[in-house]
Amino acid sequence: MLTDARVAALRDATPGCAHRVHLNNAGAALPTQRTLDAVVGHLTREATIGGYEAAAEAADARQAVHASAARLLGASPDEIALTTSDTSAWTKAFWGFALAGGLEPSLRVVVDQVVYSSHYLALLQASTLFGVEVVVIGAGEDGTLALDLLQDALDRPTALVTVTHVPTSSGLVNPVAEVGAIAAAAGVPYFLDACQSVGQLPVDVGTIGCDALTATGRKWLRGPRGTGLLYLRDSFADRVEPLGIDMSSAEWIDSRRYRVAPGARRAEEFEAPVAAQLGLGAAIDQLLELGVDAVSERVGALAEHLRAALSEVGGISVVDGSGPRSGIVTFVVDGRPADAVAASLASAGINVSVSRAEDARLDLDGRGLAAVVRASPHAYNTVEAEVGGRTTILAGTNNYLGLTYDPACIAAAEAAVRRYGTGTTGSRIANGTYALHTELEAAFAAFLQ
Repeated sequence: MLTDARVAALRDATPGCAHRVHLNNAGAALPTQRTLDAVVGHLTREATIGGYEAAAEAADARQAVHASAARLLGASPDEIALTTSDTSAWTKAFWGFALAGGLEPSLRVVVDQVVYSSHYLALLQASTLFGVEVVVIGAGEDGTLALDLLQDALDRPTALVTVTHVPTSSGLVNPVAEVGAIAAAAGVPYFLDACQSVGQLPVDVGTIGCDALTATGRKWLRGPRGTGLLYLRDSFADRVEPLGIDMSSAEWIDSRRYRVAPGARRAEEFEAPVAAQLGLGAAIDQLLELGVDAVSERVGALAEHLRAALSEVGGISVVDGSGPRSGIVTFVVDGRPADAVAASLASAGINVSVSRAEDARLDLDGRGLAAVVRASPHAYNTVEAEVGGRTTILAGTNNYLGLTYDPACIAAAEAAVRRYGTGTTGSRIANGTYALHTELEAAFAAFLQ
């Protein structure tokens, strides 16, 4: 559990908390000063002694990033590759599997319906190039992957099962360990998209049973942009022939021969953002120090608090499903486009994001949603806003909740005009305290008790 004191310390260590209410951690989280120092410190060394020289100086620290990531995922350091994003990790793993002969026209690739766009586009491309059939597994009543349908699908020859742990388009959490057991029983390789789960949920590759896992650094891990992780199970790595090799991923033996690097390192590249990787290592180490379970507990509690608060507002619908849920909260506002809601919130200093159909078309199109507003609190967020070092509750809405046309609000405004007229009586600064001010204070006090 993260105590109030630890949360306060975490906020103090996060410069962005002084400027914004950041609820876009599923997009890119706010880094801590420790992460910033790691990045800027290395860039300063590059500027001082040279890029190659600074990289050589940081060699042990870069190896330590592999060890930290391995500890986070329950893997060994040799099973970890540092990449530039989740998509780059997926590209290395999936196309490496295809290049090694893993995809054949007689086989199928089985995928869940909340798959992210870049992953599914690769499957469509593979279908065109290799003739494999892409089979989408539907969801159960709670929105998570239907395990019985997956079991039935694997009765036919299958090349690969690929599943999303937490989607970009809702807060659900798929039963990934159960998927692993089904895939293992069928003898089918299993890839896991953990882009939205690593950093906010405990993720153990041994428990899950995946052969490959991809993740990004910029989201829940709070690392820099341009960083990612690939896990390749040691016993599976030889089934991945890296697409595009260089002196980091292979050894040039002579004019006719080369040898691919062992383990996951076959997916790494010589040219890498060293400063960003060191920043990622700092972010992972800080997460491990806080405790993944403690962070996950707080993120989940904040998300459920937000869902409950949104559900009490007329005209707002939370659309996360009823199954196990994560720190991603998605909702729609009646009569208000998602982009307009996000823009109104941004004008009030609150960062959220929008998930659109093109990001997760099988999911959102299937639910008849063109877009959803996505709010994603992290452990450093609080229920209250921090303004000028004081705990403050933001009561103004700027219509980002769509209350301007709420019938109850309109009726109350009409009654107020009849009672107080159309002057500036409501301005306490200009006119002093009136009955309406004390009535409003009493209503707020009753609501907040």
